[in-house]
Amino acid sequence: MMLTREFDRQMMIDQRQSKASFYMQSTGEEAIACAFHSALREGDMNFPTYRQQGLLVAAGYPLELMMSQVYSNSRDPLRGRQMPVFYSSREYGFFSISGNLATQFVQGVGWAMACALKGTSSIAASWIGDGASNETDFFSALVMASTYRAPVILNIVNNQWAISTSESVARGLAPSFAIRGHGFGIASLRVDGNDFLAVHSVAAWAAERARANMGPTLIEWVTYRAAAHSSSDDPSGYRPADEAQAWPLGDPIERLTTHLLRTGVLDESDVAALRVDVVDEVRVAQIEAQSHGTLKQGPVPSPREIFEDVFKSMPESLASQEREAGY
Repeated sequence: MMLTREFDRQMMIDQRQSKASFYMQSTGEEAIACAFHSALREGDMNFPTYRQQGLLVAAGYPLELMMSQVYSNSRDPLRGRQMPVFYSSREYGFFSISGNLATQFVQGVGWAMACALKGTSSIAASWIGDGASNETDFFSALVMASTYRAPVILNIVNNQWAISTSESVARGLAPSFAIRGHGFGIASLRVDGNDFLAVHSVAAWAAERARANMGPTLIEWVTYRAAAHSSSDDPSGYRPADEAQAWPLGDPIERLTTHLLRTGVLDESDVAALRVDVVDEVRVAQIEAQSHGTLKQGPVPSPREIFEDVFKSMPESLASQEREAGY
C-alpha cells in the first residue's frame, strides 16, 4: 500500500511537470487492490478500471514499466496504444483496461464462464466504480453470472464520488450497492474497504466460493477517494475541502500500521525504515524509466509505428494508408 501511494505521489508530481500527459491516483483506496491480490492465484484474471494499480504493484509488476507507460516513452510496453494509466499485462493477470464504463463486468463474466467450460480452476475478478453500477452492462453481467454460476468476483469500489457526482445519486433508493445482487440470487456483501484484513478475508472467501463452483460473489467495497478524480479534476468545486479528513473509516495505511504496531509485529523503527525503502524503490524506478525519455523530453517515435502491432495481419485498407504516408 505504501509503495502504491508513493508511486502515485511521484507520478502526479511528474504529470504537473509535464513529464506525463495524464494521471489517476488511488489515494485512500490502496487496501482494496493490494489485499485482494493475495487471494488470487496464477492464471486468474482481473478486469480492472483505472484505479486498481495496486493489483500490479502487489503482484510485483516492474514499476519502471508502469512509469514508462505513464511517461509515454520509448519503453512503454503498450507503445502508446493505451492511455498512460491504462496498464495491461496478461502475465500478471491484468486485462487491458477499457475506458467504457462497466464493460469489466460482462468481460469478466464471459472470461470466467470460458474457464469453467475448459475445466480450469482459474477465476475472474471484475472491477467497477459506484457510478458505473448504473450502466446496463452491470445488470447484464449479473444475469449471466447468476444463470451460469460463473466463477467470478464482481467488485464495486464505492469511493463516494463518480467524478463529481455523489454515490447517493447512483445508489438511488437502494440502501447499498451490494443489495442489488440479492435480486439475482448472488451472494453479496458490503465491506469496509479501508480495513486491509477485512478485504483479505472477504476476497479469500469469495475466491474459494468461485473455485468450488459455488457461483459468483458481488462485493461493495466502501472506501473514499481522497485525491482528485484525475490530474484533470479539481474536487474543490464539488466537495468540502475537509471531507477526506472527516471520513469515518480512516486511512487504510494508517489503520494497518497502527494495528501492526499495537500487536508488536512492527515497531516505529521498522515503519520508518519501510518508508525510506519505499521512497528509494520508487526513485530508482523513476531514474530508470526517465532514462528512456518522458513526454517532455526524450526520443520521439516514428509516426510509422501507428501502423504496427495493431493487427496480426495488416488489412489492405491500412496497408494502403501506410504506403500513402510514405512508410
